[in-house]
Amino acid sequence: MEQTKHNEENTENPIRSGLVWDLPTRLFHWLLVIFVIISFVTGNIGGNTMQYHEWGGFAILTLLLFRLVWGFVGSRQSRFVTFVYGPSAVIRYVATLRHRDSPRYLGHNPLGGWSIIALLFTLLVQAATGLFANDDILTEGPLFDWVNKATSDWLTKVHKLNQQVIIALVCVHVAAVLFYFFYKHQNLILPMITGVKPWHDAEAEAEPAGRTWLAVLIAGLAALAVYLLVR
Repeated sequence: MEQTKHNEENTENPIRSGLVWDLPTRLFHWLLVIFVIISFVTGNIGGNTMQYHEWGGFAILTLLLFRLVWGFVGSRQSRFVTFVYGPSAVIRYVATLRHRDSPRYLGHNPLGGWSIIALLFTLLVQAATGLFANDDILTEGPLFDWVNKATSDWLTKVHKLNQQVIIALVCVHVAAVLFYFFYKHQNLILPMITGVKPWHDAEAEAEPAGRTWLAVLIAGLAALAVYLLVR
């Protein structure tokens, strides 16, 4: 994907506070963190907590459906088109990682963008396989009856193996945030809390916020879809 000019830092302009993450994107991020932790903890405890594990999975699926749509209709930096780059752009960026003054991006950099896609994809696989999974004791996914036992067992194995992939990706994600904070002196956490980021480009300051009413509608439809699927 061709790199857009507004993503790269322009040092000729004065620093301004530009909007980078709209409110729906920030809420999605932190709610996803919460429900992933809940699902991980309850899934490993098992027993009576599996009910909460299932509810956490439903919440994660709802959030992922919302983010899939918001990636096309949200504000600029939340759209996939702004942070999903082609292989050549990713390779060029990786070559600059060792430099403290490597190119900066208002939103996700080329490598970070693909790490986000990987996380979203593996979480979607986890939520989807969990709908059909079983533990051979008490718990069966709400769509267990849609498949035969052998298929459910296979999907359960995928569900368990994919959990390790998610753990690895989360560790890489956290390590990257720490790397940028301590080595490159870039705070990636604060903008995901406040929504704004110091930036040289005047375009960033004029970035319109995501339409909250549209986000609420999409989230509501996503929740309804999940409810109709699992009820």
